[in-house]
Amino acid sequence: MSEPQRVAILGVTGFVGTGLAEKFHTQGWSVTGLSRNGTGTAPAVDRWQRTNEPDFRNHAAVVNLTGEPIDQRWKESKKREFHESRIGVTQRVVEAMRTLPPDQRPRVLVNASAVGIYGDRHDEILTDHAAPGSGYLADLCREWESAAQSAESLGVRVVRIRIGIVLGRKGSAFKKLITVFKSGIGGRLGSGKQWMPWIHVEDLRAAIVHVATSDTLSGPVNGSAPNPERNADFTKKLAAALHRPAMLPTPGFALKIVLGEFGGALLAGQRAIPKALETDGFRFRFPTFESAIADLLSDPVASH
Repeated sequence: MSEPQRVAILGVTGFVGTGLAEKFHTQGWSVTGLSRNGTGTAPAVDRWQRTNEPDFRNHAAVVNLTGEPIDQRWKESKKREFHESRIGVTQRVVEAMRTLPPDQRPRVLVNASAVGIYGDRHDEILTDHAAPGSGYLADLCREWESAAQSAESLGVRVVRIRIGIVLGRKGSAFKKLITVFKSGIGGRLGSGKQWMPWIHVEDLRAAIVHVATSDTLSGPVNGSAPNPERNADFTKKLAAALHRPAMLPTPGFALKIVLGEFGGALLAGQRAIPKALETDGFRFRFPTFESAIADLLSDPVASH
């Protein structure tokens, strides 16, 4: 009996990574988790490696989800962390592949990126190959993707998955939203006209497995649901689902005062559409915001 295919996951103990290991495991894959000390507690991980000593020999795929969260003030010290945890780590991943003989290298690298690469694009429909935008976050993502793309010269198929706002019960974004709206102080941000590309965490995990196992997908892939929402609509629907008002808009200038550059990023919009995923046959379990919120606000035991 042949050995199962093996995938290495960086960020396996994180919000997305934990469930991702289980998703690969149910598809018959063996999972190597990478952590700082070479140990961890994520379920479905068969073995562990140190992130600073990765050995991808006999791994068919590598998934890199590392990155310091950006939902905080962007101080210069934090910007250095953002860069190192994205570009620095990705460069080391590619270098670890380079040290292997060509016939022992992974076949595919799935590397995280973000829809922030598009900058603020107003109502423009952004399919996967739309040009990058401008601004700090766009520049960070562009450099991040460039570091991953360098693995192509090694004969590795590279997928750069541009992730939107990830909604899940254990995710920080969803927890913060629920806390604010349950308190009755939720509302639109700025004008509320900016588009918010979002995705249910279960769809994101499934999409990562899909692109890792598809032989036809490479390059940029939008990791967001097919129906992005304007911020004003997003807040109205969430408030209605929670039976709370959404009557306290946050002025744009206040966001920028309190959160600095990150506050400005919250006012930027990307109308990202997952054309590549859908064309390749991927089907979203939660294609609409209403279906995602209904699931996330239902009984966790009953829904999963």
